[in-house]
Amino acid sequence: MNIEKFSQKKTWYDFPVKLYSYHAKQCDPKKCTVLKLKKFNLIKIIPLSKITSGFIVLNPFAAKSISQEDRLNAENKGIVVLDCSWAKIESIFMSGKLKGNQRILPYLVAANPTNYGKPLKLSSVEALSAALYIIGYKEHAKYLLNLFNWGKNFLLLNKEPLEEYSNAKTSKEIVKIQQDYL
Repeated sequence: MNIEKFSQKKTWYDFPVKLYSYHAKQCDPKKCTVLKLKKFNLIKIIPLSKITSGFIVLNPFAAKSISQEDRLNAENKGIVVLDCSWAKIESIFMSGKLKGNQRILPYLVAANPTNYGKPLKLSSVEALSAALYIIGYKEHAKYLLNLFNWGKNFLLLNKEPLEEYSNAKTSKEIVKIQQDYL
Protein backbone atom coordinates (compact mmCIF):
# COMPACT_ATOMS: atom_id res chain seq x y z
CA MET A 1 0.00 0.00 0.00
CA ASN A 2 1.26 3.46 -0.87
CA ILE A 3 1.96 5.20 2.46
CA GLU A 4 1.37 8.68 1.04
CA LYS A 5 -2.02 7.61 -0.23
CA PHE A 6 -2.77 5.87 3.07
CA SER A 7 -2.00 8.99 5.09
CA GLN A 8 -5.20 10.53 3.76
CA LYS A 9 -8.24 10.32 6.01
CA LYS A 10 -9.62 6.78 6.18
CA THR A 11 -12.91 5.32 7.35
CA TRP A 12 -14.22 1.88 8.25
CA TYR A 13 -15.00 1.24 4.58
CA ASP A 14 -11.37 1.83 3.55
CA PHE A 15 -9.89 -0.84 5.83
CA PRO A 16 -9.37 -4.32 4.37
CA VAL A 17 -10.10 -5.71 7.84
CA LYS A 18 -13.32 -4.43 9.36
CA LEU A 19 -13.11 -3.52 13.03
CA TYR A 20 -15.94 -4.09 15.49
CA SER A 21 -16.48 -3.62 19.19
CA TYR A 22 -18.91 -4.62 21.85
CA HIS A 23 -19.02 -1.56 24.12
CA ALA A 24 -20.02 -2.36 27.70
CA LYS A 25 -20.23 1.33 28.69
CA GLN A 26 -18.02 0.74 31.73
CA CYS A 27 -15.37 3.37 31.02
CA ASP A 28 -14.94 7.12 31.05
CA PRO A 29 -16.31 8.25 27.65
CA LYS A 30 -13.62 10.94 27.46
CA LYS A 31 -10.87 8.29 27.64
CA CYS A 32 -12.61 5.54 25.65
CA THR A 33 -10.57 4.57 22.61
CA VAL A 34 -13.50 2.75 20.98
CA LEU A 35 -15.68 5.85 21.13
CA LYS A 36 -12.88 7.89 19.55
CA LEU A 37 -12.50 5.29 16.78
CA LYS A 38 -16.28 5.43 16.27
CA LYS A 39 -16.13 9.22 16.06
CA PHE A 40 -13.65 8.82 13.18
CA ASN A 41 -15.87 6.15 11.59
CA LEU A 42 -13.19 3.46 11.94
CA ILE A 43 -15.14 0.92 14.00
CA LYS A 44 -18.69 -0.38 14.26
CA ILE A 45 -20.15 -0.97 17.71
CA ILE A 46 -22.24 -4.15 17.81
CA PRO A 47 -24.14 -6.11 20.48
CA LEU A 48 -22.71 -9.41 21.79
CA SER A 49 -25.44 -11.29 19.92
CA LYS A 50 -24.00 -10.09 16.58
CA ILE A 51 -20.59 -11.63 17.28
CA THR A 52 -20.91 -14.85 15.32
CA SER A 53 -18.60 -17.52 13.96
CA GLY A 54 -15.88 -16.32 11.62
CA PHE A 55 -15.05 -13.16 13.57
CA ILE A 56 -11.64 -12.95 15.21
CA VAL A 57 -12.48 -12.04 18.80
CA LEU A 58 -9.66 -10.65 20.91
CA ASN A 59 -9.98 -12.45 24.23
CA PRO A 60 -7.35 -12.29 27.01
CA PHE A 61 -8.46 -15.74 28.20
CA ALA A 62 -8.31 -17.52 24.83
CA ALA A 63 -6.15 -20.60 24.38
CA LYS A 64 -4.77 -19.64 20.96
CA SER A 65 -2.73 -16.58 19.98
CA ILE A 66 -3.61 -14.41 17.02
CA SER A 67 -1.23 -15.01 14.12
CA GLN A 68 -0.89 -14.89 10.34
CA GLU A 69 -3.16 -17.96 10.33
CA ASP A 70 -6.04 -15.60 11.21
CA ARG A 71 -5.50 -13.14 8.38
CA LEU A 72 -8.06 -14.63 5.98
CA ASN A 73 -10.81 -14.82 8.62
CA ALA A 74 -10.00 -11.26 9.68
CA GLU A 75 -10.27 -10.06 6.08
CA ASN A 76 -13.50 -11.97 5.47
CA LYS A 77 -15.35 -11.29 8.70
CA GLY A 78 -13.42 -8.75 10.82
CA ILE A 79 -11.80 -8.35 14.22
CA VAL A 80 -13.82 -7.73 17.37
CA VAL A 81 -12.60 -6.15 20.58
CA LEU A 82 -14.74 -6.18 23.71
CA ASP A 83 -14.48 -2.79 25.34
CA CYS A 84 -15.08 -3.30 29.03
CA SER A 85 -13.49 -2.56 32.39
CA TRP A 86 -10.46 -4.68 33.28
CA ALA A 87 -12.09 -5.07 36.71
CA LYS A 88 -15.14 -6.76 35.17
CA ILE A 89 -13.51 -8.50 32.25
CA GLU A 90 -13.91 -12.08 33.42
CA SER A 91 -17.70 -11.87 33.67
CA ILE A 92 -17.98 -11.06 29.96
CA PHE A 93 -15.29 -13.33 28.55
CA MET A 94 -15.94 -16.31 30.76
CA SER A 95 -19.73 -16.29 30.33
CA GLY A 96 -19.58 -19.00 27.67
CA LYS A 97 -21.87 -16.97 25.40
CA LEU A 98 -19.11 -15.45 23.30
CA LYS A 99 -18.88 -16.85 19.78
CA GLY A 100 -16.27 -16.40 17.08
CA ASN A 101 -12.63 -17.42 16.85
CA GLN A 102 -11.23 -16.49 20.25
CA ARG A 103 -7.65 -15.21 20.10
CA ILE A 104 -5.31 -13.90 22.75
CA LEU A 105 -2.69 -11.27 22.02
CA PRO A 106 0.89 -12.17 22.89
CA TYR A 107 2.88 -10.32 25.53
CA LEU A 108 2.86 -6.57 24.92
CA VAL A 109 3.14 -3.54 27.19
CA ALA A 110 0.46 -0.84 27.39
CA ALA A 111 1.27 2.75 26.49
CA ASN A 112 -2.15 4.23 27.20
CA PRO A 113 -2.25 6.77 30.07
CA THR A 114 -4.43 4.58 32.30
CA ASN A 115 -2.23 1.46 32.22
CA TYR A 116 1.12 2.78 30.98
CA GLY A 117 3.88 0.20 31.35
CA LYS A 118 1.58 -2.58 32.49
CA PRO A 119 1.98 -5.82 30.57
CA LEU A 120 -1.12 -7.09 28.79
CA LYS A 121 -3.44 -4.29 30.02
CA LEU A 122 -3.99 -2.82 26.58
CA SER A 123 -6.65 -0.34 25.59
CA SER A 124 -9.02 -1.39 22.84
CA VAL A 125 -7.13 0.59 20.19
CA GLU A 126 -3.83 -0.94 21.32
CA ALA A 127 -5.35 -4.43 21.08
CA LEU A 128 -6.82 -3.82 17.62
CA SER A 129 -3.60 -2.22 16.39
CA ALA A 130 -1.51 -5.10 17.73
CA ALA A 131 -3.80 -7.61 16.02
CA LEU A 132 -3.59 -5.73 12.71
CA TYR A 133 0.19 -5.43 13.00
CA ILE A 134 0.62 -9.14 13.72
CA ILE A 135 -1.52 -10.29 10.79
CA GLY A 136 0.36 -8.01 8.40
CA TYR A 137 -1.50 -4.70 8.34
CA LYS A 138 1.21 -2.57 9.91
CA GLU A 139 0.23 0.70 8.23
CA HIS A 140 -3.38 0.29 9.31
CA ALA A 141 -2.21 -0.35 12.88
CA LYS A 142 -0.10 2.81 12.79
CA TYR A 143 -2.99 4.80 11.35
CA LEU A 144 -5.24 3.88 14.29
CA LEU A 145 -2.56 4.63 16.87
CA ASN A 146 -1.74 7.99 15.29
CA LEU A 147 -5.19 9.22 16.35
CA PHE A 148 -3.98 9.18 19.97
CA ASN A 149 -1.20 11.42 21.26
CA TRP A 150 0.31 8.42 23.12
CA GLY A 151 -0.22 5.96 20.25
CA LYS A 152 3.31 6.15 18.86
CA ASN A 153 4.61 5.20 22.30
CA PHE A 154 2.82 1.86 22.01
CA LEU A 155 4.77 1.10 18.85
CA LEU A 156 8.04 2.27 20.43
CA LEU A 157 7.56 0.21 23.61
CA ASN A 158 6.66 -2.90 21.63
CA LYS A 159 8.73 -2.47 18.47
CA GLU A 160 10.83 -5.63 18.76
CA PRO A 161 8.12 -8.04 19.87
CA LEU A 162 5.60 -6.72 17.32
CA GLU A 163 8.11 -7.21 14.51
CA GLU A 164 8.92 -10.71 15.67
CA TYR A 165 5.26 -11.64 16.12
CA SER A 166 4.42 -10.28 12.67
CA ASN A 167 7.08 -12.50 11.11
CA ALA A 168 5.70 -15.63 12.78
CA LYS A 169 3.36 -17.75 10.68
CA THR A 170 1.52 -19.70 13.38
CA SER A 171 0.14 -19.30 16.87
CA LYS A 172 2.69 -21.83 18.14
CA GLU A 173 5.55 -19.72 16.75
CA ILE A 174 4.16 -16.61 18.45
CA VAL A 175 3.89 -18.40 21.79
CA LYS A 176 7.52 -19.52 21.43
CA ILE A 177 8.66 -15.96 20.63
CA GLN A 178 6.63 -14.62 23.53
CA GLN A 179 8.67 -16.70 25.99
CA ASP A 180 11.65 -14.39 25.37
CA TYR A 181 9.63 -11.43 26.66
CA LEU A 182 8.09 -13.00 29.76
